[in-house]
Amino acid sequence: MPSLHLYQFQSLGLDPIDLTVGPGECITLAGPSGCGKSLLLRAIADLDPHEGDAAIDGLRQSRIRGHEWRSRVGLLPAESHWWGDRVRDHLPGAEPPHLQDLGFGVDSLDWSIARLSSGEKQRLALIRLLAGQPGALLLDEPTANLDQKTGQWVEALIDTYRREKGAAVIWVSHDPEQRERVSDRAFLIEDRMLRCETWN
Repeated sequence: MPSLHLYQFQSLGLDPIDLTVGPGECITLAGPSGCGKSLLLRAIADLDPHEGDAAIDGLRQSRIRGHEWRSRVGLLPAESHWWGDRVRDHLPGAEPPHLQDLGFGVDSLDWSIARLSSGEKQRLALIRLLAGQPGALLLDEPTANLDQKTGQWVEALIDTYRREKGAAVIWVSHDPEQRERVSDRAFLIEDRMLRCETWN
């Protein structure tokens, strides 16, 4: 089962980080707006410049091409990108996994992207990400645009995926109650540094 390692990893505005996220482990990140949470996820996904190195299941990011790394380490950005006209243009197969888990029927594959709400896009982007079966998930506020019910669906699906696939998860969340629910370990970004978060 894959684990995700950061070796003296440094993205814009942050001090170097040494961190291991074990198989099936979920860590959460929090911190003030602009502190570098999203940039850190993008750097781990090898989409932004960084120093140091990362590895998944012993495979170093520096030794493989970006697209191969991103097939193993999947990023769910806060704002997903869509290029085709219909949902099915973005999802594999006649009935991709997890549609029903997040409240969609097969008919949703024929929906126009233009008619989707931000919450629907968020859930479908997660389905698209998981369809590739990455060994690590980088999640940038995956429930930010969702109501309580659909947010619970997303939390449950991510929990099931990480336990069944042994995926390492880094989850950015501004909600302290959510961080306490979903994380095995929690961190705050403060003064350019990663610090452990504790609850009273």
